[in-house]
Amino acid sequence: MVKLHRNTCEAVVNNLEKIFNERKFADKVIESSLKSNPKWGSRDRKFIAETTYSIVRFRRLLAEMSRLQYDNEKNNVWLLLGAYFVSNNISLPAWGEFEGIHQEDILARKTECESIRKTRESIPDWLDTLGEKELGEQWERELRALNKEAPVVVRANTLKISKEELIKKFSEIGIKTFQLESIPNALIIEQRQNLFQTMLFKEGLFELQDAASQLVAQYLDVQPGMRVIDACAGAGGKTLHIASLMGNKGKIIALDTEEWKLNELKKRAKRNGVSIIETRTITSSKIIKRLAGSADRLLLDVPCSGLGVLRRNPDAKWKLSEERIIELKKIQQDILNSYPKMVKVGGKVVYATCSILPSENNFQIQQFLSGENGTKNFSVVEEKVISPADTGFDGFYICVLRRIQ
Repeated sequence: MVKLHRNTCEAVVNNLEKIFNERKFADKVIESSLKSNPKWGSRDRKFIAETTYSIVRFRRLLAEMSRLQYDNEKNNVWLLLGAYFVSNNISLPAWGEFEGIHQEDILARKTECESIRKTRESIPDWLDTLGEKELGEQWERELRALNKEAPVVVRANTLKISKEELIKKFSEIGIKTFQLESIPNALIIEQRQNLFQTMLFKEGLFELQDAASQLVAQYLDVQPGMRVIDACAGAGGKTLHIASLMGNKGKIIALDTEEWKLNELKKRAKRNGVSIIETRTITSSKIIKRLAGSADRLLLDVPCSGLGVLRRNPDAKWKLSEERIIELKKIQQDILNSYPKMVKVGGKVVYATCSILPSENNFQIQQFLSGENGTKNFSVVEEKVISPADTGFDGFYICVLRRIQ
């Protein structure tokens, strides 16, 4: 029987208010919350993190079970918390915040609410309409998969350690792992815990990176000594993977429009023992023009809706809008029309998103290849669609293009 403690429940409520009402990122809010009280044990920390994420994930279902408007920022989040406990057969304490919660009414409405997909899977109306339009019957399967908790996957940093040695090191500190045959350096961590506090992480022996994300760098087909451009590098998870695949030999130019992300990449590169990355902030189109025809490989891990990674970032569905997706698709097309010129003739470009929408994926490639910048200059080598429903990992799209002239 679960016993509820007031201080941990208050921590969950504070987290939810920041996420829903102040529109802060869930992962950052939870991280900050757990750091705020060093006295919390592993059970308390697990309760706070899992309860917060579950309520964010099923915000609409819990709200409608409680007869609330799911998108009303003035909602009393104690009521959502109460509905969550009731729906999970956890008895409510006699606290004033839970007064007025009718358990029988909530449970009676649960069956009714779960009969409607957009309520059961907890997504906004517009997103349900868009997903069904683009994916048809597959949409429901993907939604169900995206509402499951994501596994913790790490990538062994082969510049410092082999996967086999890392398994052994994890075992020595009581962490059990499982191998993935299809992804060379990926390990699944059996039990969720704070890996960032381990010496193994601090020594740069691994990075947290989903299995699907680890496939992106592999499709670049890099070799030691190559010149590679990662044009939307961000904080550099894939950049670091590329460096390890190159054996830290050659040159990687990491570009991004946000300088703070590149500064984070520099810190991570130092920890990973990577010395071949040069960062450049994109301040104008001149940066791209100066690099024309200079790269053997080019990665375009473009800004996207992030609908393939909702298991990790469930708050994204409440922050996203139809208008924002339209903006993102324009950014994707602009990148496709100007960035591929940075690769040499005979070189390869990888276009990747963590979206499951065809309009951000193969439709964008088709549009690019039918335009003046794509036609005659590039051809498709291969495409890969990674479905959360089919793989159990994040949703990704990867397309390899070759520059033919």
